Parts: sequence; C-alpha cells; structure tokens
Amino acid sequence: MSETRSNSFLVTEKTSRLMRQYAVPCIISLLVAALYNIVDQIYIANADYLGSYGNAANTAVFPVTVLALAIAVMIGDGACASVSICLGSKNQEAAGKTIGNAVLLTIISSIMVTAIYLVFSELILTLFGARVNEGTYELAKEYFFWITLGIPFYMFGQAMNPVIRSDGSPRYAMACTVVGAVLNIFLDWMFIYPLHMGMAGAAIATVLGQILTAVLSIVYLCHMKAVRLSRTCLGFFPAMMRHFLPLGITSFLSQASLVISMAAVQNSCTKYSALDPVFGQAEYSQIPLAVLGIVMKFFQIAISISVGLSAGCIPIVGYNIGAGRKDRTRQLFTYLLASEALIGLAALCIVEFFPRQLIGIFGAANESRFYTEFAVRCFRIYLCMMPLAMVNKGTFIFLQSLGKGTESMILSLMREIVLGVVLPVCLPMLFGLDGLLYSFPAADILTFILSSIIILRTYRQLKS
Repeated sequence: MSETRSNSFLVTEKTSRLMRQYAVPCIISLLVAALYNIVDQIYIANADYLGSYGNAANTAVFPVTVLALAIAVMIGDGACASVSICLGSKNQEAAGKTIGNAVLLTIISSIMVTAIYLVFSELILTLFGARVNEGTYELAKEYFFWITLGIPFYMFGQAMNPVIRSDGSPRYAMACTVVGAVLNIFLDWMFIYPLHMGMAGAAIATVLGQILTAVLSIVYLCHMKAVRLSRTCLGFFPAMMRHFLPLGITSFLSQASLVISMAAVQNSCTKYSALDPVFGQAEYSQIPLAVLGIVMKFFQIAISISVGLSAGCIPIVGYNIGAGRKDRTRQLFTYLLASEALIGLAALCIVEFFPRQLIGIFGAANESRFYTEFAVRCFRIYLCMMPLAMVNKGTFIFLQSLGKGTESMILSLMREIVLGVVLPVCLPMLFGLDGLLYSFPAADILTFILSSIIILRTYRQLKS
C-alpha cells in the first residue's frame, strides 16, 4: 500500500473524527500500560502476607520504570513526530531511516539502563525511600531485581508503540499493549495467590507481559504499511537523530523530571513521617509511602488519558504541518484543550467524592484506620487541581508535536523540576506531611499560569 493511499486522509478527514480515531487507541494503550504497575499493587495490597509493606516497596521501585519509560518515549515520540512530518511531505526514505535509528537506539539504551540498575540497585532503592523500614526494603530488593531484568523488553514495546501509530495503525499499537497487560493480570493472580511467589511473582508476571508486547511490536515492524523498512534503514544516521531526538526531548523531560520529583516527594514523605506522632511509630511508618504510591497510581490513570489524547494527535499534527494546514492544527488544539479540562473535572469528582472506595481497592480492610484516614486526606488534597494538571500535560505534548520543543521543555521543566522539587522540600518545613500534600496542587496552579501565556501565543501563530 502506498503512503498516499494510507495516510492522505489526515488532511481531508474531520479533525474531531481523526482525534477520536487516533487518541482512543492511544489512551487505551497508555491506560493498559499503567495497569502493569497498578495491578501489581492491587494484588500485593490484598495479599495478607505482603500488605502495606509490599505496597511501600512497590512505590519505591516505581520511579525506576518511569525513568526507563522516559528514554523510550523520547525515542518513540520523537520518531513518531518526525515520521509523520516526513510522510506529510512525501519523504518516505527519511521516514524509514528514522524508524531504523529508533530501533537501534532503543536496544542499545535499554541494555545500558539495565546494567546501571543492577550495579547501583542499593543506592537507587535508598534514593526512593525503600529504607523506611527493614520489611519494606527486603521486599523492594526482590521486586526491583526482576523488574530490572525486563527493562529491555519494556522499553522496546513502549518506544515502538508511537512508531506504529505514525504508520497509520493506532489499533494495532493498542492491541500490543492490551494483550501484554491481560497476560500480566492473569499471571499476577496466579503467582501471588495460588503459587505464593510474593513480590518476585508480581514482577515476573509484569516482565512476561512486556515480552509479549515487544514480540508483537517486532512482528509489525516487519510488515509496515506506509513505510517499508529495509536493511539500509537499520543504521546510525546522525542527521536523522539530530532531527527526531529533539522532537522527543519534551517527552523525556516530562518523565525524567517526574522521577526527580518522585525522589524529592518520597524522601520528604519518609523524613516527615518519622516526625509524625502516629507514623513515627515503627508499625505504621510504611503507611504514608504506601498511600502516596496509591494516590500517584490513580493520578497516573488520569494522566494516561491526558497524554493519550495529546500523543494521539502527534501524527495528525505532524502530517498537517508538513502539508501546510495550520487551520486544521488550530482546530485540533481547541478540541484537545476542551477534552483535557473535561477529563480533569471528571477525575476531580471521583477523588473528592469517593476516596474511601478508591483506597478500599488497595487492601484498606486489612490495614489500620490510620491507613484509610491518611489516604482520604491525601486523595482530596494532593489531587485537587486535576483539571489544571490535565491541561498542562496536554499543552506540553501538543507543543512538542508542533516542533516547539523549547516552549514545551520550559513548561515541563518548570512543573516537574523547579516546582516539583522545590515545593515538596520547602512546604513540609512549614506544614509537615500536609505541606507535602499541598505541594502538588500548588505546582499545577503556577504552571497553568505560564501555560496560558504560551497557549494564547500559539493560537495567534497558528491563525497567522
């Protein structure tokens, strides 16, 4: 099938329909990817021999996967944007070489990440609060080892997912992730409960699901539609890398900076929990870290929808920019911002009205009342600015798809590093654990002020 026949509809079909066609599979893919860690935590929380100790261990290891994801999405989203622009300007050869570069970079970088994790495992776990008590630390070490062995498969599947979307196959991209997650859900249950494999079982189930996703991605790369890969594409082309890696740098920074923020938040959580009259007691010391991880997992579900909406627009925006259709790009931006705000409002209603039901999914019945009470407070305070968070995240990624890497990078760095680190460190000095909870909405409010300025300027540029 020729490139024209497979992708030219991106400049003729209604933008609202294109957004649904591309964003929905992307949202499902990201939601399912988020379920890998969330399902682990649900099963762990409800296993009476793991409980909140296992939950805290899962929270401490979670940033490790986010950092690996940061590198994968930098390669994948950058390649996706570049391939879409190449196809829009009828340059199929450049599109093929971009994908070939992306494949090699993903393989090499994933092996390097795995080696670094294995060598510095104790330092990494300490950095993210695993030493809150001995029980948590032992479970975290077990979970970390097996998750690390699966990093190459995880990164390959995540990096190739946007590349597959750029080739005009968002449903196949979704299917790759869904099939792996379904396998993970089944194996989690089997390994944790009947086989009693504990944290190792949860991790192995996750890795096996990731392997299946990676294999399905390889199958697609051998039978692409709009791009034909040949052996000549599988090489290092510096010019191509200089073009597509900057387009993915915002995706990298949004994830990598989140890891830095997690380190600040989780260390502050450990520090100020020890000063709390309740959580300073040894038997309750793991509760704040466990609860914070659960709340962040719910936020991950909401943000996956936000990112899926905007990331699904990348091939559409890239193709229309390449074809000179700024009017359609502006219209798509309007639809995106409205959708992000509505999703944020829906998520806000859930966390404000149903926090006890949410924490009940994560084994609250097996824990003390302090577990539930802190979780309710954490949900309602930490996530009270969800609508602004959704709009901010959507804006970051849409600017990236326009090739506005500088503006996108500034906003992302401001939210995740400047505000995401400074506020969790400073506010607890004044308000204790509650200060840590207020740091998240405060960062979203300040970021939204800057986002609004750039949104208005982008509208003017797309109209001119």
